[in-house]
Amino acid sequence: MRTIDLSGFADKFAGDDDPWRTFSNRDEAVKRAAILHALGPGPLGRVLELASGNGSNSRAIARRALRLDATEGTAEGTRLTARAIASWPRSRAIKLALPARFPRVRYDAVVIAELLYYLSPRQMRAVALNVAEALRPGGRLVLAHHRVDYYDFAQHAAGIQARFLSLTGVTWKLRAVRYRSRWQVVVARRN
Repeated sequence: MRTIDLSGFADKFAGDDDPWRTFSNRDEAVKRAAILHALGPGPLGRVLELASGNGSNSRAIARRALRLDATEGTAEGTRLTARAIASWPRSRAIKLALPARFPRVRYDAVVIAELLYYLSPRQMRAVALNVAEALRPGGRLVLAHHRVDYYDFAQHAAGIQARFLSLTGVTWKLRAVRYRSRWQVVVARRN
């Protein structure tokens, strides 16, 4: 595997606002619906989205969140996310390269989609500990990731969500929301 880094993602977004067709692809819409189902009907309080990409999930989450911090590691992605959530004044796009301190101390829900296998094991551990610290007891952690490897991953996809949850050091009540041959969405409630 040849790992993509933030400059690689920046190049993708600079060349195409939607390089993976996340706004238009039917499978992506199914995945987004599963993420929203995992979050619950709302209204949600404070929601953190890590690695928002072009904002395709952010736009859907913003409709349900009282406050949304959609973070993205690239300036290009942050700009696209800001455009996607512009109609929701209590939502903001924030440039944040992980691992890093989150914008707020506490969140009611955290959404992590298509991110974990791009992180090194050390980076993933740091993000896991930050999520465990920031998510309130009873809060929801939504994870949506591929189940198959792609050429640009830093880690293998198989078991990535379980590895992440174990790194948090927190006890979780886990529920599968949607499994497809290529991806899965789960929600973990913090005990």
